[in-house]
Amino acid sequence: MTFRPTIPLGGVAGWSFLKRTLTTQKAVHAASSQLDRETTYFREKIGTVRTAADLVADRTLLKVSLGAFGLQDDLPNRYFIQKVLEGGVLDADSLANKLSDPRYAALTKAFGFGDYSVPRTVLSTFPDEIVSAYRDKDFEVAVGTVDETLRLALALDGELGRLTDRTSSADARWFGVMGSAPLREVFETALGLPETFASLDIDQQLGVFRQRAEQVFGVSEVGDFSDPAMTERLRTRFLVLAEAGNGSSAVASSPALTLLSGSGSASSLLSVLYRS
Repeated sequence: MTFRPTIPLGGVAGWSFLKRTLTTQKAVHAASSQLDRETTYFREKIGTVRTAADLVADRTLLKVSLGAFGLQDDLPNRYFIQKVLEGGVLDADSLANKLSDPRYAALTKAFGFGDYSVPRTVLSTFPDEIVSAYRDKDFEVAVGTVDETLRLALALDGELGRLTDRTSSADARWFGVMGSAPLREVFETALGLPETFASLDIDQQLGVFRQRAEQVFGVSEVGDFSDPAMTERLRTRFLVLAEAGNGSSAVASSPALTLLSGSGSASSLLSVLYRS
């Protein structure tokens, strides 16, 4: 039977409930028959994998590997994933490093196919490393079937950590937020930016992200949100505004929620953002 988490509420209240019951719900999830079959198979077989081609040739191994990094939607894209893995991450011009989504670089670094003569799949600790990440991500997916907003809230710590570990460049971290669908949604919502914001020039987006972060949180760089207290502030504001949408009279007059309407051209939108 497919695991379905218990989440009776949404928003901040739902997040509080999920945090209180997380250990118990994760234990039930980990005991599900399908997850047990997949992770057992991964533990038994991954040590025999020596190349990216070996990995993508086995659907179950690839499913667990991609799922561990939140890339499960790429399961049909075997040729693309093989090329990403084969390029490694030590070369700054590799495909994984050129992709804006930091999850591809994290996946590639974890396996080490393109960087070393012997991949990390042979390490005794490797199966546990990937299986643990896969369980966490699969649980997040299950949460998303009930409440997608809570899924994003649950994934926030890991996504931020992965991004900040990838690079120390302040600009590159913001570009990483723009390239990561989960992080972009959290930041755009928390900062009161409409969907049409993504149509702006990328350098203009960078400036607006920094300005809005400074206005709302008093900090302007992604690295500032690595602090647990700042992460929680970001998550709470995201949950409140995601739940409120455009319908709450208490916050409807704020520039942040006014921008959620998303009307107007890119140039007029930019003008409004910089005035806010």
